[in-house]
Amino acid sequence: MSSENPVSINDAILATDTVATDVGTPEVTVLVPVLDEQDSVVELCERVTGVFEELGHSFEIVFVDDGSQDQTVERVRALHAEDPRVKLVRFRRNFGKAAAITAGVEYSRGRIVVTIDGDLQDVPEEIPRFLEKLEAEGLDLVSGWKQDRQDPPSKRSPSTLFMWATRRVAQVDLHDFNCGFKAYRREVLEQVAVYGELHRYIPVLASRRGFRIGEIKVSHQKRLHGRSKYGWHRLYKGPLDLLTVLFITRYTRRPLHLFGVVGLTFMSLGFLINLYLAALWFVAQSGWTALQTLLGVDATFSLSSRPLLLFGVLLTLLGFQTLTTGLLGEMITFKNFRRSDSYSIHERLE
Repeated sequence: MSSENPVSINDAILATDTVATDVGTPEVTVLVPVLDEQDSVVELCERVTGVFEELGHSFEIVFVDDGSQDQTVERVRALHAEDPRVKLVRFRRNFGKAAAITAGVEYSRGRIVVTIDGDLQDVPEEIPRFLEKLEAEGLDLVSGWKQDRQDPPSKRSPSTLFMWATRRVAQVDLHDFNCGFKAYRREVLEQVAVYGELHRYIPVLASRRGFRIGEIKVSHQKRLHGRSKYGWHRLYKGPLDLLTVLFITRYTRRPLHLFGVVGLTFMSLGFLINLYLAALWFVAQSGWTALQTLLGVDATFSLSSRPLLLFGVLLTLLGFQTLTTGLLGEMITFKNFRRSDSYSIHERLE
């Protein structure tokens, strides 16, 4: 932000579009996916409310309960009874964070959506920095960067390696794809379809659609209540999700550009192997003794005793199958994805 032409947070929020919003529509939705966070939701709500009352902007807080088994829902109900700006969307069971974000967007109204985890490891008082960055630089999405993570090494080390690989492969210049603290213009989340566990790749998906992405450093606190919902399964799910993202962003419209290379490589290897064996057989049957001696074959040469023939045939078939199938199932899932199919709502408080 230029020091010669400073942009206040108040101006930033009010200057988003020339189209007026409906009366009663909040300027900002704070979207909070929660799962067994009974000890955090009250304090989080109080702190978020304090931030926006100080700013003087209209807001709503939408808690999306992803199948909690503790008193999280009851405490959010109590918060709603005291302040109607607190909303609740409750799932029938655990559907995952991506579904929680999708449902939260579907049942919220803010022109700007701020997502924040419900465990108080993110600092709600930093929300104004996201809003200012979003508008001062004309961005569509601002992602948090937990540069100094307060997590154990068992979580930090694999995450650091994965972030580096994701940044290089996805070619999106962010340091922290896993940070749940983000600010979006609503159209980003309305246009980017997120299912499974692709929520961490929303910046990648948004970037491929032409949205402008930015990043700010944020504080990260130690978890004081509850326990982490992420385990070692992320080590194998993360790379698989990254492959999915790369496929649907680069090759959905032209899948043969990906599978054609792989398939043609296998088919070419299989063809060359079979061509080599065919040449040996032809020489063995030709009676050209000099060439037979050079290649080490004679009239008794038989293709049936050559395991290499089977390998060549298998490579050819595998190449053909890769050309015609591959990730066809993933393509169908992506192209036919409907938001309402990814979750089931048990209760709503508006």
